[in-house]
Amino acid sequence: MFRKSAPGTLVAITGHDPLLGPWEHKAFVPNPLAQDTPDLSPKTHLVIAEARAALAALDSTARQLPNPTLLRLPTLRREAQSTSALEGTYAPLAEVLVADDEEPPTPELIEILNYVAAANYGFAWIADGRPISSSFLSDLQGILMRGTPLAPASGRLRDTQVVIGRRVESDPRAHPVHNARFVPSPNGVELESGVGALVAWLQEDHRGHIDPVVAAAMSHYQFETLHPFHDGNGRIGRLLIVLHLVAAGVLSEPTLTVSPWFEARRGEYYDRLLAVSTASDWDAFVAFFAEGLRQAADITHEEMRALVAVQSELKTIVRASALRADSAHALVDLAIANPSFTVRKVEAELGISYGRANKLVGQLCDLGVLQVVDAHAYKRRFYAPRVLEVLTTRSSA
Repeated sequence: MFRKSAPGTLVAITGHDPLLGPWEHKAFVPNPLAQDTPDLSPKTHLVIAEARAALAALDSTARQLPNPTLLRLPTLRREAQSTSALEGTYAPLAEVLVADDEEPPTPELIEILNYVAAANYGFAWIADGRPISSSFLSDLQGILMRGTPLAPASGRLRDTQVVIGRRVESDPRAHPVHNARFVPSPNGVELESGVGALVAWLQEDHRGHIDPVVAAAMSHYQFETLHPFHDGNGRIGRLLIVLHLVAAGVLSEPTLTVSPWFEARRGEYYDRLLAVSTASDWDAFVAFFAEGLRQAADITHEEMRALVAVQSELKTIVRASALRADSAHALVDLAIANPSFTVRKVEAELGISYGRANKLVGQLCDLGVLQVVDAHAYKRRFYAPRVLEVLTTRSSA
């Protein structure tokens, strides 16, 4: 499969399986990323330009909002659900949106909501102007694995060989390494060197000679190909796309949700990544990646405008009622920003007494603006049905 044009080398690896005995194979170690744009076709450059335009439109709308961070959490939970589904951890989107982030009820929701925590950590890191580093990547992975069986082996580069996928024509009696679709860099010196080179590349300013969309595609490929951690590589790699675009100044607010589009095309997504490794087919991968960003930006833009419209709709309902307190409008904003919440959350966020918060939530429930997730739960959570409707009906095109 690997041609002479492959952007890396194959290295020998060996091991011993308790049942199958000794084995030997080859692993792919990618070359450090180039300092210039890969050879791309005019058609791909056009897709890149369209992606930049869609990202600019999304960012322009975000900048015009009175409080753009208001829409961060609802879109982020949607991204968390989709990016986790790509890695085999699935929970229905509606459950993710209304789940208790302090006490997730299932192992799946723990992992999905861990992604929200990791993303917020990453957003804060970039907002502070700090560079992406090896320790930062390890911290992200450690947060992602909190409360899971892999937590003890997380928060650091993997110390064993891993394999990715399974070939259709594989022999069920053979060792997994021989059946793998792709075998990434071995642990140890090669992996540490590869991650170090990627981090150094990310800390450089490539804007003068590599378009940020292309640079995001290149770094995403490199991270996924190195596969530096035991688990969570796909989720962290897709989070890095958004972090890269924010750090490069393409996005001012990290509301972009990229994973739903890639999830709907996971087969082609994996094929395009592999084709770069085997044949240096950057053109097809970058075109695919840029088209994904374009459509993801359009979908996120549509979702953002729909949430703003719902915000206005719910405030109109409040204004038409007997309620006149500013806190009622503030509670609408809280319901937009938080797909589900408790009365204690309202008390803390609005700076009012618990009794007043409880009464206010009840009044908005009476108006149909809010509903309770589970009336019999010990800790009742509330949500705005119209917000949930917007978030669960957006299409990944």
